[in-house]
Amino acid sequence: MEKQWFVLHTLTGQEYKVRDSIMIRRASAEMDDYIEEVMIPTEKLDEVKNGVRTSSTRKFFPGYVLVNMALFDEERNIRERAWYFIKDTPGTIGFIGGECPVPLKQSEVDDILNQAEDKTDSAKFKINFDPGETVQIIDGPFRSFSGIVEEIDPERGKIKVSVAIFGRSTPVELEYWQIEREE
Repeated sequence: MEKQWFVLHTLTGQEYKVRDSIMIRRASAEMDDYIEEVMIPTEKLDEVKNGVRTSSTRKFFPGYVLVNMALFDEERNIRERAWYFIKDTPGTIGFIGGECPVPLKQSEVDDILNQAEDKTDSAKFKINFDPGETVQIIDGPFRSFSGIVEEIDPERGKIKVSVAIFGRSTPVELEYWQIEREE
């Protein structure tokens, strides 16, 4: 059976519940031949809130789940059993495309998979500062100094802050979590 990737529209916040339900139910309903994989593309985010470093996961497409399955037979007719299995999954609204779902192109799937793989390998830093903003350094050798944000490097999670040391403005490179907004 030829399997293709389809997009399911789910209730927002129910993506993991839908994925888990499909994967658990497929064995008991003897759907292993029809459904290969269910995926929710995500990325890791690291951020600092109130001086505490936290990691979280963000979905690329909230409210949507990707499923690799054999929905069509050789004559391009929808397999009723597979169709209703998905439609009867709690939290599922339906296939993107409605009554005539359109599978994703392989290039689209490859792009999504590569993007998700790249994002999980290294966490993306959520930096909530802007150039020109005054910040307080909360960690490191310059702790308790104030400075002005000059540059932001979101890929590395580094921020260049201009700090007055001995009466001179000196650029200091800091981790994003070593500073906070000055109050």
